[in-house]
Amino acid sequence: MGGSSRIPKVQQMLSDFFGGKSLNKELNPDEAIAYGATVQAGILSGEQSAAVEDILLLDVTSLSLGIEAMDKETKSIRLMSTIIPRNT
Repeated sequence: MGGSSRIPKVQQMLSDFFGGKSLNKELNPDEAIAYGATVQAGILSGEQSAAVEDILLLDVTSLSLGIEAMDKETKSIRLMSTIIPRNT
């Protein structure tokens, strides 16, 4: 649903990846993101209505998160220690 989903080349690559099937473009990406943010806010605030009772909220990091440190000996090589791997 991000900005890349609007790029024609990305759309063509996705269509090719799924055997030439046409993409469903009926859903407005901006509305989908706003709806998802609304649902997430409701769940995190403790909303108990029927609208959110059967929803399981999963947050996924798209990139690895970690810390970067400088090597004391060379002072030029930086080491990355991953704390949370991507897609978790």
